[in-house]
Amino acid sequence: MTNPDTWALGFFAGQKASHPAHFVGLVSGDRVRDLRPDAAELGTTQDVLSTPAGTRALLESWATVFATLSGLAAAPATGSWLPTGSVIPQSPIAPGQVLQAGANYRKHVVDLAVSHADLANGRTEQQVRNETAAMMDARKASGIPYFFIGLPSAITGPTEDVILPGYSQKHDWELELAAVIGEPAFRVSPDAALAHVAAYTIVNDLTTRDLVFRRDMPEIGTDWFRGKNAPGFLPVGPWLVPSAFVSDPQQLHLTLTLNGRTMQDEEAGDMLFTVAELVSAASQTVRLQPGDLILTGSPAGNGAAWGRMLRDGDVMESTITGLGAQRTRVIAEVAGE
Repeated sequence: MTNPDTWALGFFAGQKASHPAHFVGLVSGDRVRDLRPDAAELGTTQDVLSTPAGTRALLESWATVFATLSGLAAAPATGSWLPTGSVIPQSPIAPGQVLQAGANYRKHVVDLAVSHADLANGRTEQQVRNETAAMMDARKASGIPYFFIGLPSAITGPTEDVILPGYSQKHDWELELAAVIGEPAFRVSPDAALAHVAAYTIVNDLTTRDLVFRRDMPEIGTDWFRGKNAPGFLPVGPWLVPSAFVSDPQQLHLTLTLNGRTMQDEEAGDMLFTVAELVSAASQTVRLQPGDLILTGSPAGNGAAWGRMLRDGDVMESTITGLGAQRTRVIAEVAGE
């Protein structure tokens, strides 16, 4: 965090003998405040703030906790502070629900349509692009967002290695902005939806492309369970940045590089449905609770569009304006392990 007027919330593991424990921490500048000694002031216990569920517990009283955390961030001479380089960020949230929006960036959907198109009998790539763009316009005018469910067991930290399962060679990246629910939401309007978002974070929604569509059961369609939920396939973090510090989520810029080469480079303004519209739409069906994650879709530039899937040793680095950065190395699964 470089802006002295902002702070973030995370979950950390100490990497030195002087501070080996796991703890919920307050990130301010280049330091992290171990919040366990502040547990009583935050309305919880040190035991809770020593677990991955600690940040979700704070979100359950977010209006009060936000003011307290702001006060702690403004008191750098008090408390237990550590250099950010002395701790390892873990996933900053252990969500109850993970709701994932699909096909929500215009350029991304057009590129995927082209990659799957049958260009036989004189049909051109430009025709596919034009048809898909018209479909997107129709969805925006009269349709609703498309959601599917992710599993919390797929979550890993923002710097952890991820094993690529050996049952496929078509694993792909999908950098996404995620909204973190604070105030419970049920059937809220788009105008009211962002008031229920406590924070934002970075996710990389890894996907096994050749498992997404069930060729043995085409009438069923997609199989997101197998395509997206392998262990580690949802790196999250490095931390939760309060929505109070994000004036307009649609102006955030998303960038993912693969081995130093830029692959995704897009503003959230290319979303078909805005963050507010997505939160509202999700709340029409389910009761959103503190700590739930709403994934907002991935911009153009996935491996499917580049014709380049993830390989053993690849390193992805992901950033979203003001939300920090992820670094994920992928490792091929060794047979028999």
